[in-house]
Amino acid sequence: MTDRDDVPFDLASMRKQYRAEGLSETELAATPVEQFARWFQQAATDGGLFEPNAMIVSTADAEGRTSARTVLLKHFDEQGFVFYTNYDSRKARDLAENPFVSLLFPWHPMARQVIVGGIARRTGRDETAAYFRTRPHGSQLGAWASAQSSVISTRADIDGAYAELAARYPEGEQVPVPPHWGGFRVAPQTVEFWQGRENRLHDRLRYVEQADGSWRVERLSP
Repeated sequence: MTDRDDVPFDLASMRKQYRAEGLSETELAATPVEQFARWFQQAATDGGLFEPNAMIVSTADAEGRTSARTVLLKHFDEQGFVFYTNYDSRKARDLAENPFVSLLFPWHPMARQVIVGGIARRTGRDETAAYFRTRPHGSQLGAWASAQSSVISTRADIDGAYAELAARYPEGEQVPVPPHWGGFRVAPQTVEFWQGRENRLHDRLRYVEQADGSWRVERLSP
């Protein structure tokens, strides 16, 4: 047990008062992706966020052991939310065993969150290759240099692997797409839009996918 005197901050008293205006059902778009596009545009232009497309991806393996990490959203449309990773990473291994995933966009400066629950499936190789070609040269090399989530001895292991690749594929030369690297598309089943309000009485509106592909909106108690 940590002694209260050893904690450098009084965590119990750390709090912010959120905004008075909220989110009503009448303001919502017809689909959660349309609503996400509205909020994302505001986050990217007026939100004061370092990386508005950063999201926390939470997965669980076949035994239910959870893990979470931050990745970057690289595309979204009515079919889902897309990110890219090493298919040998922990997240990808989890998704191979259990495709249910949660995405969280923590837009704290705006007192907003978006929480997506859905099923992740790999993108096609053509889509993966098209995105890979848009990455900076160094990031393309990095996808080869790192055996993501594996244990390594020292930082020098990664730096050495990268240097070898940089010599093999200098700037301007095409880097092949790694066969162990690609995308996941998360098809949403639920999408919650969370707006912070005064006195912790937040607005939480959640889209829930119906059997016919339509969406039901429900309000959650804060």
